Amino acid sequence: MPPSGLAVLIGAGPNTGTGIARMLSHASHGNLAVALLARNPESLNAVVSSVRKTSPDAVLETFPTDTSKASLEKAFKDIKAHQSFRDLKLDMAIYSIKHSSRKPFLEETYEDFTDSLETYVGGAFVFAQESLKRFFADHGETPLSEGAAKKGTLIFTGTLGALRCSANYAAYGAGRASVRQLAQTLAREMSEKGIHVVHTIANGGIADEDGQDQKTGKKMSADAVGETYLWLHGQKPCLWTHELDMRPACEKF
Repeated sequence: MPPSGLAVLIGAGPNTGTGIARMLSHASHGNLAVALLARNPESLNAVVSSVRKTSPDAVLETFPTDTSKASLEKAFKDIKAHQSFRDLKLDMAIYSIKHSSRKPFLEETYEDFTDSLETYVGGAFVFAQESLKRFFADHGETPLSEGAAKKGTLIFTGTLGALRCSANYAAYGAGRASVRQLAQTLAREMSEKGIHVVHTIANGGIADEDGQDQKTGKKMSADAVGETYLWLHGQKPCLWTHELDMRPACEKF
């Protein structure tokens, strides 16, 4: 069965990213072609290998990139031109990168602090702009009020640090909270135009397995995250979730 559309995932790593890619690309679940973005080519290849163990016909292509403006813009151009994605419209875009910084505040430097924000928040900004431009180019700009259908889903994977943060995590907290606010303002601007913007809060560990920790509610499974993202994407305009707390049953909150 050919893919029904295209998803772009940045942060395609061995745990959360693999589960998301598996569910999005599986013919019985998302049935989407997936463009996988991350800094490390070896990590991207490992994701493809893992997904194809259960979905040998999955359409997956890798695009090594960091979160800088020039690199992300090039990645989106390469995705648009790639032969595997010909005639496919963008349906989902997911920003799910890991980025952390831990340092006593008086040991923090201005350069390191602002570099952390540029890497994580700046990356989210560029990824969102490129995704939105592609959504509109692929699905048109007619708003929901004039009878248009949902154009796509933009998801930011956040953490509890977007809501509250511990000592020594000034840069981390500032970045996570900033992306949460970016998602909120985009949701308010883009919803009526037909683009569903979601900020999720992953509160707890995620592993690409379905073992004892998942059965006893100690950790989330990566596949469950992917299933949840597909559920969000399937929501109709009569009810859209903007922010969603994701945690295993036994996680303290």
